[in-house]
Amino acid sequence: MSGHSKWHSIKHKKAAEDAKRGKIFTKVIKELTIAARVGGGSPETNPRLRTAILKAKASNMPQDNIERAIKKGTGELPGVSYEEVTYEGYAQGGVAIMVEVTTDNKNRTTAELRNLFSKRGGNMAGAGSVAWQFQKKGYILISKDAASEETIMNIAIDAGAEDVKGEGDEFEIITEMNDFETVKKAFEDKNVEIKTADLTMIPNTTIKIDDLAQAKSILAMVESFEEHDDVQNVYANFDIPDDILTKLSES
Repeated sequence: MSGHSKWHSIKHKKAAEDAKRGKIFTKVIKELTIAARVGGGSPETNPRLRTAILKAKASNMPQDNIERAIKKGTGELPGVSYEEVTYEGYAQGGVAIMVEVTTDNKNRTTAELRNLFSKRGGNMAGAGSVAWQFQKKGYILISKDAASEETIMNIAIDAGAEDVKGEGDEFEIITEMNDFETVKKAFEDKNVEIKTADLTMIPNTTIKIDDLAQAKSILAMVESFEEHDDVQNVYANFDIPDDILTKLSES
């Protein structure tokens, strides 16, 4: 769990940088389109679309772009036909990796991701090979500066959160999928600022990586996936200690 939280913190900072460059737009547009296609174009009745719209606004995407992507998803406007695919595999040290993709060319994307696995010392595996090691959960990250631990705990527990943990200078709140919106709204109603909130895959257990070179390779693999235009989300079950992460950030 701790490794998962650390990676979410890293991703949050990286996402903020990507948003500034407009790089995140392509991925958000794909998610808006797919969400609208699967659940309809109304955010009031489509939680996935509601979350996608929040991401779009957080990345400063113009409202016209958001509406256009939704209309492409509902068929009101012509658009590219996207397919959702999840790839599974392993990084060094036996770390399980799941990569969620939205693509208009599955054959191309499969070949490219297989190459990324291999290039970083890992391997792609068959469907279901690592998925059993993860559970779909709601994930909310809040800075410890946003409110006291007692306040965070009380709001989370009263709203039905499954778990609350302090990690570094942040609190992570885990929820069941069905409770995610309720817990998120509870913090918003109390004016507690949320750093990030999303549905994610939480590993059942984590693998501790103490070797510096191995940790560097694993993080490089995950980052190479996240840099790929077709990749929406990457999940892994590594736990890299803070001292190793510090050394990597300084190198």
